[in-house]
Amino acid sequence: MTQNIENHYDYLIVGQGIAGTSLAWHLHQSGKRILLVNDSSLPSSSKVAAGIFNPLTGKKLVKTWLADEIFPYAQKFYAGLEEKLGVKILHQASIFRPFRSIEEQNSYLAQTSDPGISRYIQSPSEQQNVPEHVHAPFGGMEVIRSGWVDLPLLLDKSRDYFSNLSQYLESTFNIDDLKVSEKSVFWNGYGFDKVILCQGFNARKNELFNWLPFTPVKGQILEIEIDKLATNQIVNQGIFILPVSETHCRVGATYSWDPLDWETTAAAAQELESKLKPLLKVPYKITGQLAGIRPSSHDRRPMLGIHPDYSRIGIFNGLGTKGVTLAPYFANQFTEYLEKQKELNEAVNIKRYFSLYFR
Repeated sequence: MTQNIENHYDYLIVGQGIAGTSLAWHLHQSGKRILLVNDSSLPSSSKVAAGIFNPLTGKKLVKTWLADEIFPYAQKFYAGLEEKLGVKILHQASIFRPFRSIEEQNSYLAQTSDPGISRYIQSPSEQQNVPEHVHAPFGGMEVIRSGWVDLPLLLDKSRDYFSNLSQYLESTFNIDDLKVSEKSVFWNGYGFDKVILCQGFNARKNELFNWLPFTPVKGQILEIEIDKLATNQIVNQGIFILPVSETHCRVGATYSWDPLDWETTAAAAQELESKLKPLLKVPYKITGQLAGIRPSSHDRRPMLGIHPDYSRIGIFNGLGTKGVTLAPYFANQFTEYLEKQKELNEAVNIKRYFSLYFR
């Protein structure tokens, strides 16, 4: 089969969520010619995600997996894109965690003796006062090296950038349209050295990778309007309150496993409000509600690598709730694996699940 050189690319990347976008940038910056294919009419978790990056999570104040490596890399990556695209994407903001009780206050403060934890907590002498709009009778702790990424803006501007290079194609994608030969993969008149599928939740319908243990989780958030805020701090106590402007906040998020659809529900709104009302001192108005499905994996680690039988077809998926920091770091690692044959982290390589494919 012959192929027009103008229609030949190094990589086809299917899906333009945070995974596909991060991988596209890394491959592009390494000098590769990519074609990014996406169907914008499909729902996407990246379009509705709050984009918060938080190094200390959970009731027990656990440090995020690989935070010491992943967070600095992600911030450098987003700062570089800001400069290239000329827009504000990365928003540094501390996270205020109100204490629920004196016991929790004592427990959290005791954990600050751990150097791995303390580097992510504002020192007591520099702690800011409790945000005036938050009810926190026991005080709170301020987490630093945190913030949020404007994912919708990042995705839109990245799409424009690759469109201007004729490296973005708005199109539906059907795995059955791929034709694999010994030296190339062909799709709809284009030829590629490799195809990387970054389809998020939709990958479950893909027969090449539906053996992977996806455990998607539905999440919903509220959009609210409140009086002018005096701080850009994120608040986190069972839910997050993320200020995206002086009067607009996002509140989330719920977790549910059935049904896995993209519909918002009154029950989710009630659940979020039941946690929001005791936390906020000021009146608010609900202006919107969004739902998304997080593409998580069984072991809560990303899933990337090459298909066990098709050496020219790979996957980048399973980023879950922390995709905003995981995606850049592992897009870089995946690029070095694809281009320089550097080994992937065993915790994310889909080889860990090959037994499910061959059984």
